[in-house]
Amino acid sequence: MNRTVLSVGAVAVALAAVTGVAALTAPEEAASSAESVGTAARKPVERSTLVCPSPSTSDVAETAYEAFTPKGGPGKKGSAALYAAERADPQDPADGEENGESDSEESGKDKNQDKNKDDAKDGDSEDGGGSEGGASGEDAAGKGNGKPFLSLSSPGTPVAAETDDSEAPALTGTADGPFAPGWTVQQTTTVAAGAGRGLQGTSCSVPDTSFWFPGAGTAEGRQDYVHLTNPDSTPAVVDLELYGKEGKEKAGQGSGKGITVPPHATVPVLLSTLTPEPVTNVTLHVIARSGRVGALIQSSDRKLGGDWLAPSADPGPGQVLPGIPEDATAVRLSVLAPGGADADLKVQLAGKSGRISPAGHESLHVKAGMVTTVDLKGLIKGEAGSLVLSPAEDGDDAPDVVAAARVLRGKGSKQETAFIPATAPVQKRATAAGNTASGTTLALAAPEGGAKVRVTASPGSGGGSPKSTTVTLKGHTTKAFTPPRPADGKGGYAVTVERLSGGPVYASRTLEHEQSGVPGFTVQTLPDDRSTVAVPESAQDLSVLNDDE
Repeated sequence: MNRTVLSVGAVAVALAAVTGVAALTAPEEAASSAESVGTAARKPVERSTLVCPSPSTSDVAETAYEAFTPKGGPGKKGSAALYAAERADPQDPADGEENGESDSEESGKDKNQDKNKDDAKDGDSEDGGGSEGGASGEDAAGKGNGKPFLSLSSPGTPVAAETDDSEAPALTGTADGPFAPGWTVQQTTTVAAGAGRGLQGTSCSVPDTSFWFPGAGTAEGRQDYVHLTNPDSTPAVVDLELYGKEGKEKAGQGSGKGITVPPHATVPVLLSTLTPEPVTNVTLHVIARSGRVGALIQSSDRKLGGDWLAPSADPGPGQVLPGIPEDATAVRLSVLAPGGADADLKVQLAGKSGRISPAGHESLHVKAGMVTTVDLKGLIKGEAGSLVLSPAEDGDDAPDVVAAARVLRGKGSKQETAFIPATAPVQKRATAAGNTASGTTLALAAPEGGAKVRVTASPGSGGGSPKSTTVTLKGHTTKAFTPPRPADGKGGYAVTVERLSGGPVYASRTLEHEQSGVPGFTVQTLPDDRSTVAVPESAQDLSVLNDDE
């Protein structure tokens, strides 16, 4: 018989390593405490990571950034900052390695943090940078000088920056302490002319290991680039898979396999190089076989403008696409069932008064592994709405799907494009930064039961006071409205959505800016900000002191 004896101190260390915060009880309390073991408490995240893609290579583009963290995070000390990432050649794995290990304060801290996908999904990420204000112009680029491009001074107040540099880099960065929970960065680009002209916007994204992008394309006249950005200090290796209406697409000039993204670097890949012939509607699957990346698609069309396409929510049997504008002139829905079974879906629009089924498209059959696309003509009749996809039959074995919609506004040569991917609900809180005094619309959908929501406008980046309002949503409806603005506010501001009670709530925010008669617009969905993480409770178990084997 072997006997291993551990000190009580060692037990405490082991428990702390597992739970992050371990509670040791007296022996007589162990029995009652054991009953609560496994119950997870929600606690604020302590670190968050974001990546922002390179905004535009156009000489007539201007990009505005706004960063924001709601108040209420843990601790008093912390920071949030974004730094320039190197641009790397996808055909040269060594490109960017030398500069990937940048001399910024952030880079040296990255090495022992952000190990896995779960950390990324819970918002546990890397370190932050400095605590300076925003920047603009050439100095804002921070190219290779180790200075932050954009950093927050305090939670609760947004910070803005701008650049018109056609070589503006991608950005990576971290927030920690009170800056981490709900850290949000908006990137909005105005392109005056050429392919992709109009308004292009995206929320900087959380790195992960798998992304689905319905609604992409490699058709003639359209250029879709997927931007892969690695925030970590080790290389990431990524595979790209394209699916069309006949299934997985054959490889084109590039196989899309084994793309190396160096540390602290970004790699843009033109999707048309991955198919031998142009394909109008494809779904892209991004898979990081090692490491993790942020991924976003920049779509530019010579006739229809362009925008950023964010990934769809994780595959699920039902999906919600919130906030189709009231004046949308065309809506194209793309759906893929990534598993091995066909999916049959009900298609409904949750509008101002309730759910309706679009005439002629009440149901949708999606073959496994094949992209199904439908043009929902006449879907929007003067009021904003949200597409709701649900299994045609009740049951627990309904196949999972991913979905996105391309939305057009305007007519003829004055059309503009935006994308609305399926999104996750707001469990507790979500934030949209970069709102403006005019041209901002918030859409809240309650596709099941009614709900109550609090909407809060932050101070402006140039001053002002926060302002809140409470919104009551009826079940099966979408409410689109101008969100509150900060009192005496100047500059851009952030809007925070908090679900107070009721059923699931899905949200999106639309920005509009007309330019030379083109109704420029961009839509960002607002999933939960994952500002808290489940931390299981623990109790003392003295049995680990003995091993009777």
